[in-house]
Amino acid sequence: MLEALGINWGVLIAQLAAFVILFLLLRKFAYKPIVGMLDQRAGRIRESMEQAELVKQQTLQAEERMKTQLEEARRDGQKVLAQAEQVSERLKEEARVAARKEAEAIITRAQAEIRLEREQAIDELRAEVVDIAILAAEKVVKESLDKAAHRRLIDDVIRESGALKKG
Repeated sequence: MLEALGINWGVLIAQLAAFVILFLLLRKFAYKPIVGMLDQRAGRIRESMEQAELVKQQTLQAEERMKTQLEEARRDGQKVLAQAEQVSERLKEEARVAARKEAEAIITRAQAEIRLEREQAIDELRAEVVDIAILAAEKVVKESLDKAAHRRLIDDVIRESGALKKG
């Protein structure tokens, strides 16, 4: 019956034997090495993925450390700025105090100089008043008295009048 279909039993068995032998040879020499290579490749891909994940985690950790360091640097910078401001304010205050002391010293010196000049002016004025009084007394009396006696007399009058004003 198979012969009526054009199937030859000898050829069919030879082809089946060749197919089984070819299948066994391919399985031994091709399928196992190909599967082994595919397994190795899958393992390498898995390792690469694991390494990529590890690198990603390390990168994230490095970014976190960098953010932390940047924040610390920012805080340190703010501290330095605050300290610089404090130093600046202290220096300004010291400069103000020094300027105030210098101004007070200048005012004190100026007051002392004014007092000295005033006393000198008063002394000069007294001397002029004495001279004018002597001249006036000479004209009134029309006789020349001793200048030393006149000066003593006028000095006494000025001292008495000065004592009356101060007292």
